[in-house]
Amino acid sequence: MPADLAVIGLGHHGLPLAQAATAAGIDTIGYDTDPRPVAELAAGRSPVDGSLTAPEIRRMLAGGFRPTTNTAELGRVRTAVLCAPTPLGPDRALDLTAVTDAARALATRLRPHTTVLLESPVPPGTTEGLLREVLEAGSGLRAGRDFHLAYSPGRLDPGNRTHGFAGTPKVIGGLTPACTESAAAFYGRLTDKVVRARGPREAETVKLLETNFRHVNIALVNEMAVLCHELGVDLWDVIRCAETKPFGFQAFRPGPGVGGHGAPVDTIGAHRPLRLVELAGQVNERMPQYVVQRAATLLNEHGKSARGARILLLGITYKPDLPDRQGSPADEIARRLMDLGAAVSYHDPHVPDWRVRELPVPRADSLYEAAAHADLTVLLQHHRTYDLQGLSVKAQLLLDTRGATPGGAAHRL
Repeated sequence: MPADLAVIGLGHHGLPLAQAATAAGIDTIGYDTDPRPVAELAAGRSPVDGSLTAPEIRRMLAGGFRPTTNTAELGRVRTAVLCAPTPLGPDRALDLTAVTDAARALATRLRPHTTVLLESPVPPGTTEGLLREVLEAGSGLRAGRDFHLAYSPGRLDPGNRTHGFAGTPKVIGGLTPACTESAAAFYGRLTDKVVRARGPREAETVKLLETNFRHVNIALVNEMAVLCHELGVDLWDVIRCAETKPFGFQAFRPGPGVGGHGAPVDTIGAHRPLRLVELAGQVNERMPQYVVQRAATLLNEHGKSARGARILLLGITYKPDLPDRQGSPADEIARRLMDLGAAVSYHDPHVPDWRVRELPVPRADSLYEAAAHADLTVLLQHHRTYDLQGLSVKAQLLLDTRGATPGGAAHRL
């Protein structure tokens, strides 16, 4: 059965796109080479990363969404969007293996007049270089003449209830002006505003700039957190005051580390490294160690040693109110605390099981009881279900790495 759209890659990025398209009345299939997420989605179950809930998946299925592993389906669509993951490799460059595999799968079925879009984070030049070459070699068609090719950076913020798909402008850069307009016609059905970039390289670099902007500014406030603690200055009050400036400032807040799927990219292939981004990465990567250092110091100040201490970690996901643990600093913090001899347990309403070094971490069922029993409670992620005022009363000792507790109720990062 033909469909208007194929979303290739049913991860944290592809699924919300498929959801938006289905809600807009676009006949959509979701393709993935891995049969496991396809089977889970077909059964109406939520993906592991929690990008969508089970009721949302069921509404998509009722609206006509069809998950599949059949490549033949890709030859029956008008538009195909590649949302394959691009994790950092050992050299801190983006690994394009999944993008290449997705492009090869599409190329064998690609028909003339199809619009092909790439949304995965990639180095500038990938769309008109690697992607174009794979598609043309596998299909015998020519990009810009026989089919449209464009790039649009993914801009979804999981869990953000203010800026959804429709309210977030889409940047588009096509191989030719006609490619750009074809992409704009598609995205115009999903979003209120389309922004045309000069070309694919400019659109690809938008994603690079946006991701690195976040990491550099988080690194700045993380360094400020360390400095302000040494000076006895309340950084959270500093930020509260600074963000009243109506120009030239955007508030970022420190934390125990930087998680998520948008990893900073400090080197682009054979090109020069981005030194500021490289330094920011080093700062952010030190934060889990700093949290453990603060925890050990707090215990010492209260006459206890980290060795043998009962430490409760609250919230082990990378974002509040979501089960996704991609890049969460909780794992490293738990490992470092265990290395010090601490007995680590955790509480997270979104994570029923957690393993560190292949060993299960004890999960607390009763939050208040666990906090009262622990020598130290460390808030790593502020889920809405946490009553921090009540928690600060029950906990023997509370370290807040998110600045979420009322002033004076806990030790802040």
